[in-house]
Amino acid sequence: MKRVRRSLVVFASIFAVTAVSAWVAFAQEAGRANVIPNETLQWVDAGIPGVSGATVAGDMKAGPSRFYWKYKAGFVAPLHHHTADHFVSTISGTLVLITDGKENKLAPGSYFSLTGKKPHGARCEGAVDCVMFIEAHAAWDIVPEAAQP
Repeated sequence: MKRVRRSLVVFASIFAVTAVSAWVAFAQEAGRANVIPNETLQWVDAGIPGVSGATVAGDMKAGPSRFYWKYKAGFVAPLHHHTADHFVSTISGTLVLITDGKENKLAPGSYFSLTGKKPHGARCEGAVDCVMFIEAHAAWDIVPEAAQP
């Protein structure tokens, strides 16, 4: 019986420490605000003609991040993938996302996600730049896919 009580006390202690640790971690996140007006976004050339990005949280090169990604009107991205799972909302322009050979025309306010290194292509159709908001769950990269025969 003493063993059972001792085990329960140990379990309760571990549970209490875990619960307090989780609460402290949550409390540290509570009460924060990250406000970035549009006019203060710092757009940086992405190293690809016609593409730029503006990071609002995290570090695109080192790990998870949230950022705006812009294609100039008429830009075409050939078939590629990203190592990071990412989740995207379109902000402006008409983005045509190509997956599995199918074209998906996405107006502002549309959403898509690409996970597991899903190959895709894209183009910015029309006269308006295509701006997207992206949440990437790992460092951001662009990996070209082999040419299709």
